[in-house]
Amino acid sequence: MATTVSPNTLIHIEELTKVFYTDELETHALSGVHLSIARGEYVAMSGPSGCGKSTLLSILGLLDTPTGGQYTLNGKEVANLNFADRSRIRNQEIGFIFQSFNLIGDLTVYENVELPLTYRAGMAASERKQRVQQSLERVNMAHRMRHYPAQLSGGQQQRVAVARALAGSPSILLADEPTGNLDSKNGEAVMRLLKELHDEGATICMVTHDPRFAAHAERLVHLFDGKVVAEGELQRLLAEVQS
Repeated sequence: MATTVSPNTLIHIEELTKVFYTDELETHALSGVHLSIARGEYVAMSGPSGCGKSTLLSILGLLDTPTGGQYTLNGKEVANLNFADRSRIRNQEIGFIFQSFNLIGDLTVYENVELPLTYRAGMAASERKQRVQQSLERVNMAHRMRHYPAQLSGGQQQRVAVARALAGSPSILLADEPTGNLDSKNGEAVMRLLKELHDEGATICMVTHDPRFAAHAERLVHLFDGKVVAEGELQRLLAEVQS
């Protein structure tokens, strides 16, 4: 029987599993994961390479489907929705920030941020324009809206990616190694931006291998061999994981 979920819980998963099948080989990427994320929380997920962090984030972002278990997002059971419903909820509820930025090279900064909004049924062009401008202003990139990604530094491209994620007013921001392709200075700048967004009320779930950046979050979830092996107060867990 499913556990009673608090009204303040945004994400709740129970007994989540993911198995990849290749010929006669089974790879158990996730093995019975339980996790809840409250509205307004900032969670960092850590663990060694291959432990299931990115797989779990892909499932949370409805980019992949679990093999088994339950996943409730904003009060809706979403684990087994069809492709169209998953795409709609992903567009409306989830903002993605990727390690590789995933900006489209032949679109301007403005057009990159606007693109996901063009798939919102019934959204007027005037509202799209307002959302794009506000999001770019929020990350201090409005002055670059007519530039192309190749004309920006890595740190600037990641700021545009954050603006694209924010423009849809998502329920949660999912960040997969958002500093992985940045030098330390730009990495810290992006982390400060995420912290500012969290202070303003954003819910954030971030995958990172770097304890310095995990320290920006409120709670650490540590995965190992597809399972959550530690979860809770950040500094204590960081000390245990590093010991």
